[in-house]
Amino acid sequence: MLDPRAHLASLLRQALIKIAPEHQDVEILIDRPKQASHGDFAANLAMQLARALKANPRQIAELLLAALPASEWVIKTEIAGAGFINFTLAAAAKTAVIPAVLAAADNYGHGVSSGRKLQVEFVSANPTGPLHVGHGRGAAYGASLASLLAFAGHHVTREYYVNDAGRQMDILAVSTWLRYLELFGELVPFPTNAYQGGYVREMAEQIRAAHQDRYVHPAAAVMACAPGSDELEACLDALILAGKDLLGEDWAYIHSHVLSEQMADCRIDLEEFGVHFDVWFSERSLYDTGMVARAVAALESKDHIYVQNGAKWFRSTAFGDEKDRVVQRDNGLFTYFASDIAYHLNKFERGFDRVVDIWGADHHGYIPRVRGALAAVMGEAGDAHQLDVCLIQFVSLLRNGQKASMSTRSGEYVTLRQVRDEVGNDACRFFYLLRKQDQALDFDLELAKSQSTDNPVYYVQYAHARICSLLEQWAGQVSTLANVDLSVLTHEREYALCARLAEFPDLIQTAARDYAPHGLAFYLKDLAGEFHGWYNAERMLVDDEKLKHARLALAVAVRQVIRNALSLLGVSQPASM
Repeated sequence: MLDPRAHLASLLRQALIKIAPEHQDVEILIDRPKQASHGDFAANLAMQLARALKANPRQIAELLLAALPASEWVIKTEIAGAGFINFTLAAAAKTAVIPAVLAAADNYGHGVSSGRKLQVEFVSANPTGPLHVGHGRGAAYGASLASLLAFAGHHVTREYYVNDAGRQMDILAVSTWLRYLELFGELVPFPTNAYQGGYVREMAEQIRAAHQDRYVHPAAAVMACAPGSDELEACLDALILAGKDLLGEDWAYIHSHVLSEQMADCRIDLEEFGVHFDVWFSERSLYDTGMVARAVAALESKDHIYVQNGAKWFRSTAFGDEKDRVVQRDNGLFTYFASDIAYHLNKFERGFDRVVDIWGADHHGYIPRVRGALAAVMGEAGDAHQLDVCLIQFVSLLRNGQKASMSTRSGEYVTLRQVRDEVGNDACRFFYLLRKQDQALDFDLELAKSQSTDNPVYYVQYAHARICSLLEQWAGQVSTLANVDLSVLTHEREYALCARLAEFPDLIQTAARDYAPHGLAFYLKDLAGEFHGWYNAERMLVDDEKLKHARLALAVAVRQVIRNALSLLGVSQPASM
């Protein structure tokens, strides 16, 4: 397939060598003009060279055009504005993308293997309750980004970090145990800062069904072990200690049960959403294998740790953080930050060339301390730019233009499962990507459910289905369209569609570089719009066999690119609607 940008850049490079060989290495940028009347492509090389050559850009452009080699793919060149060079391509150059798409099929746009190993870690929600709509946006973004990076040519590992150690899991365990005690009439005042959801009661019911009263202790005994406190967190911590003291080894069962139940629910939810992981990495394993202690020791050996009031502090301010951070408390317990240092160190020890973390926007302040810790413990090998963090902004659900009030069993947040049940997976995945991930998103529930051209996912899928219907009416063999005569495609709409198809490989590389899968959603809306406009303006199954086959070939190429892009976004490609 002819790459127009590369071809035009090569022509300009040859001209540049003739008129200014000392500047032959300058980057040559080829873009599409904003107005179709200005040609198919434009270059600003003359303006780039103006200062170095101390000449008027239009004069430089004239010299470049005079030195430009002839090309059968270029039928017109002209100078415009302050010194732009505009190129108009031959019809054959414009339509050459059609056989290229048909030949490559599912691989059209796939990048050459880079040999680089990338890890994308996303969602990683605490397994303490159902995934909510915010997690859903992170899941849709992370899954699409990982697919995009792999399609661009990288070796990608998708990873979920399971927070199965620490206080939050203890809070869920004690919340479930207290609800379990209630089932036997042992009423302990339930803390307002414990987990309130109906799923907690369900887990308590499961434990009773499996083990009857094995884990029952009198409410008086629990409260005796956990005297009341005006401080909510202290009260909750006291109840956790009471549970551990009274249950002894049985505490591990409660803890294990709630963890396995919530992780199973999370896995099922994500699988149903079309989000899959290669690795589920356990936080607890960092402690069990001594990785956390080793990471802190490594920092200490390099004089990045100091002791104050019995606690060990990382000199985070030396690496751009606003204050130093505790990595080990005075009681000997490591902090969450210490385990995060160990986890990220482990990522690079596993041989990843680049690590991409996808976090909620509220973790913005966490970025410099993690990067700083990596730089401290890895030295020169810990290049902060090897770790990229993409922040996910908040989601607002709208119904009829108003913020939606969708209650859950807990009454606190809307679950991902609820939204999926209401609008479907396809709309959910597509709508989550309608804005850049670091911008707040208004998710219009009514629009997502509508079967109208105003609904972007419906509009794109309808284009795919329309082409499938067209081919069914034709009843021919698609394989016969690979070598048809395309010279009969002469309408501007057809050239515009070809130009849009030709952009796809570059879009893949740009979107992968910028971690921007939303670019695919925007591209699909434009491609579908141009296809619908062409389809509505022209008859496809005309009597002229050459024209009919050429138009069918173009339609099949459009369908293929829609299919490739939708699959990267995790959205289905229906044959009928």
